[in-house]
Amino acid sequence: MMDEFGNAGGEPLANGADTAPAAGLISQYVKDLSFENPNAPAIYQEPQAPEINVQFDIGAAQVADEVHEVTLKIDVRATTGGKTAFIAELSYGGLFGLRNVPAEHVQPFLLGEGPRLLFPFARRVVADAIRDGGFPPLLLEPIDFNALFLQQAQAQGVSFGAEDAGQA
Repeated sequence: MMDEFGNAGGEPLANGADTAPAAGLISQYVKDLSFENPNAPAIYQEPQAPEINVQFDIGAAQVADEVHEVTLKIDVRATTGGKTAFIAELSYGGLFGLRNVPAEHVQPFLLGEGPRLLFPFARRVVADAIRDGGFPPLLLEPIDFNALFLQQAQAQGVSFGAEDAGQA
């Protein structure tokens, strides 16, 4: 049972001791970026707009004590007239520092909140790569990564309350 000092022993904490949960983005970076335009320049003559397929994958790994890496992978494939217009693949990483975060909150943070924080920057990298490849920039719609995490957890039979996801 916790006391008014925030610990189980009933004694005041040493001056300057920080036991409050804290989570923060340390850095973010492009891990891998690939853009392929295999049918240029003929593909620019196609009259119809390309059909676009977007896939996401999220991974997380502990890389040091209290430091985790979240990797957001975005694969975009566009076809038109039965030919590949372009393929853009991005692996975008972020290092997150987690201190005093209860174990049951780590995974919801890393797989829900982490990608949410990285997505706007990864979205810009993808849009710029596609634009620089000679196509109109693809502006990906915002994604509710916390809701996706909860859906996947429920599908696997793991229960997280809505208040647990993304909270650290």
